[in-house]
Parts: sequence; structure tokens; C-alpha cells
Amino acid sequence: MTLVTLTSLGKRKGDHLNIEQPLSDATAQKVSVQVPNDDAIQNWFTYHPPTDETIPKYHAVRDAGLAFARVIMASCPPGADTSTAIRKVREAVMTANAAIACCGKP
Repeated sequence: MTLVTLTSLGKRKGDHLNIEQPLSDATAQKVSVQVPNDDAIQNWFTYHPPTDETIPKYHAVRDAGLAFARVIMASCPPGADTSTAIRKVREAVMTANAAIACCGKP
């Protein structure tokens, strides 16, 4: 048996239950877990110089992130949640740039 933690919706809207539930071996084999192979790891840690094709994509992602961060700053009060929102936008921009650099390979 394999133990997994499930988060499921309760019967009422907004109810969330955290349940630890054993899965049968047959069900656990159907659960897809993506484990990177050596090629993927090498791709992640290889420098990918910008090209004429990727430069405008980087600019588009960065400009959209900046615009969204500015909306958050203009709309939200100062505080931990606003800081976290800005940090997550920054993280999203960096992750999108990595996807561009790695040509979508895992």
C-alpha cells in the first residue's frame, strides 16, 4: 500500500478536508509522477543564449509581469499578501523565461 495525502472538497462550498488515505498498489501504479532524467537535468543547467526568436518572447513575458505587478501594487494594500503576490509574479516570469530558454523541454 502507498500512502498519499489528498485534499478534497467537502459537501458544502468552501469546505476543504485534508485526508491521508492508503491507495492500493494497482491504483498507486496509475499515479503519474514525473521524475527528471539526466537529459532534462542537463538541459536545465545549461546556458541557453538568447536568439532572435526568443528575445521578443522574453520581453513580452517580462513586460506582462511588470504590468501585472504594477496592477497589484496599485490595487492592494501594503502587507505580506501583496509582497507574496509580487514575489509569485516574479517567480512566474522567471519560470516562463526558463520554459522559453529550454524550448519547452521538461
